[in-house]
Amino acid sequence: MARYSPPLLRRFFSCAASSVSPAGGSGAGKKNLVFLGSPQVAASVLDTLLAASGSPDSGFQVAAVVTQPPAAKNRGRKLMPSAVAQLALDRGFPEELIFTPERAREESFLSDLKEVKPDVCITAAYGNILPQKFLDIPPCGTVNIHPSLLPLYRGAAPVQRALQDGVAETGVSVAYTVRALDAGPVIARERFSVDECIKAPELLAILFDIGSRLLINELPSILNGSAKEKAQPQDDSKATLAPKLNSEESWLSFDQEAKELHNKVRAFSGWPGTRAKLQLINQNGEPDVLEIKVISTKVLASCDKVGDENEILFSGSSLLIPCSRATWLEVLELQLPGKRVTSARDFWNGLRGQKLLKSP
Repeated sequence: MARYSPPLLRRFFSCAASSVSPAGGSGAGKKNLVFLGSPQVAASVLDTLLAASGSPDSGFQVAAVVTQPPAAKNRGRKLMPSAVAQLALDRGFPEELIFTPERAREESFLSDLKEVKPDVCITAAYGNILPQKFLDIPPCGTVNIHPSLLPLYRGAAPVQRALQDGVAETGVSVAYTVRALDAGPVIARERFSVDECIKAPELLAILFDIGSRLLINELPSILNGSAKEKAQPQDDSKATLAPKLNSEESWLSFDQEAKELHNKVRAFSGWPGTRAKLQLINQNGEPDVLEIKVISTKVLASCDKVGDENEILFSGSSLLIPCSRATWLEVLELQLPGKRVTSARDFWNGLRGQKLLKSP
């Protein structure tokens, strides 16, 4: 994929002007929208925008797509386009209008963006800080879909941190982008009840789906400027932060309560996952450290099985791990290094009489 193609870009706009949409439909009288996003949840937003732009009464066209550069993936470490770039290509979007700058502040990128003459920019999990020079380009502003009820959970991991905190309710906000982190006026928001089993990838997909619908509803007011008048400033005193996850946080410590650990497993599902060290006692009484990745869990209200203080038990279809304050964590699925995800039952059967303890 070409990173930039300024000559192609200028030729495209000099020949097509506003008479032909970059996505392939009629663009007469339509406002130019530039979309910025990278992962799969953002690709779903782009798909919604492309579909809506094809409607005869649509007031906008997707004029360009901005996403993260191709990254090395899988075992072969082959460079692969982002989910957003792949979706755009699959939908027949011109490759020369898919921009992949390393940083959004690059002058060559900003110059190319100006050539597109965006009326509005829409961001959804783009993963790059937007400088003021960028924000000054679209006259109707830059609008972000943020999966939290702003000003709660500003930052890179709002869904994950909300699940880690065990919230019963979250939501999605459509807000203007300003230089301060996720601090712009909120155009629209919608609440969503969170059950005790949902994991981060599933909740992210749901919230961005809701956000896409909110955005489509609000685009007319965003494009005619009336959204700026009705947008509500955030109360900074109520702001909470949702910092990016890191792999060192992924370890589970069983001196915490089971509820805290269950929430962490849900929150860290996808990436980086959650890990735990257990102690495997063989039939000769010799100990060995066993590292597992914990995939799915539940919280056990009470346990009538009896074992040593640190002994991990099995009941029904779950490993039962004793935690702080006499609580128990049920592990339903786990993964050993280099192996596939397995059920707790299959893992337990594979122990063949060996004893399993919490790691000291």
